[in-house]
Amino acid sequence: MGIPTRVYLNEILIPPPSPHPLEEGGERVIQYKSVATHNPTTTTKTPDLFSAFFFCAMSEGYYNSKKTDDICDDVCGQQGNPTVLSMSRLKCILKGLDFKTYIFLFVVIPVGIFSLYLHGQKISYFLRPLWESPPKPFHQIPHYYHENVSMESLCKLHGWRIRESPRRVFDAVLFSNEVDILTIRWKEIQPYVTQYVLLESNSTFTGFAKPLLFANNRDKFKFIESRLTYGVIGGRFKKKENPFIEEAYQRVALDQLLRIAGIEDDDLLIMSDVDEIPSEHTINLLRWCDDIPPILHLQLKNYLYSFEFFLDNKSWRASIHTYQTGKTRYAHYRQADVLLSDAGWHCSFCFRHISEFIFKMKAYSHYDRVRFPHYLNPDRIQDVICKGSDLFDMLPEEYTFKDIIGKLGPIPHSYSAVHLPAYLLNNAERYKFLLPGNCKRESG
Repeated sequence: MGIPTRVYLNEILIPPPSPHPLEEGGERVIQYKSVATHNPTTTTKTPDLFSAFFFCAMSEGYYNSKKTDDICDDVCGQQGNPTVLSMSRLKCILKGLDFKTYIFLFVVIPVGIFSLYLHGQKISYFLRPLWESPPKPFHQIPHYYHENVSMESLCKLHGWRIRESPRRVFDAVLFSNEVDILTIRWKEIQPYVTQYVLLESNSTFTGFAKPLLFANNRDKFKFIESRLTYGVIGGRFKKKENPFIEEAYQRVALDQLLRIAGIEDDDLLIMSDVDEIPSEHTINLLRWCDDIPPILHLQLKNYLYSFEFFLDNKSWRASIHTYQTGKTRYAHYRQADVLLSDAGWHCSFCFRHISEFIFKMKAYSHYDRVRFPHYLNPDRIQDVICKGSDLFDMLPEEYTFKDIIGKLGPIPHSYSAVHLPAYLLNNAERYKFLLPGNCKRESG
């Protein structure tokens, strides 16, 4: 049997384990410097490799130096002995870890990584106020209207002058699949629109093929057929490209279609998505008044899924332009600092069929929000609609912690159907899915 060995490590006396000779009478000599500062260089006889392995493990777990690494390389990574080869360097390291370290490595870290995978987007949105400031506030124009007030008085209330004759109005949209909401939009502004301009593509913004749904449903829009300029553009079908590039490509094509439709300087051009609906009296006011801003954004009431779920008054992307040849470009971002208050409605994801929800979730520019396949499950979508929750399980897109916290959770139900589009209320049975108390959708 060998001579008992004591190893001084950081001045802590660690007794070696019971000797276990490598072979009868065999001894191995390992030379190393003592870790304790007062111990000299020592030559120690060890009875077996177990003590050396123990030292390597302890060195890895509690003390990290070139000397101890060299020893572990010498012992734990030896070549030529089957017993040593069966023990990897990783095992040497793990022998020096205590229970708490195991818990941290194999429980805490994996759970943390998985949680980031599941909720990373929520964390990012919640911390948004730390790195992104709110945009510059709009200059908001009060909106005056009553059906018994003359147009001259209304123009004067806004600080404008009345014209001798109204301007022509062009309404231009990119169409995807919103047949019902397009009908309500066009019926709302029908009395005051000179020309409707609609562009449709056989591709979604995300590069997937789609049917020409407007062409297939064109018979439903005979009421504006004589005033319609309809165009079709072929998609580029670049699935891995940023969807906003395809969207911009189609908006440029809409500029060309407007020229074909005959738009001229001083005409009014409505720039908005199909589901951003200006009110009838807003369009009439702007076509009759002079001195209006050349670009005027419209503040719309935000609704989600139907007019039962009122979100806020923060929709601003819709705009009306006094057309100028060579200057006016069809776009859907902020182009001015002036905002006309209470000018209509924005009803997002306001569909009749569950299949339409699924189509839009996969087709529109924010497809990256569909992070998990179960988001597209029809039963889940129906449940989300009736609760007023978020389809993508996202936090509110706000710029202050106060606003984020204030909007957490489902949207409260509203039971008011006052000041909604007239055509919707006149055809309530046909469009009851858009009215309070009717959250159930057709499978479609």
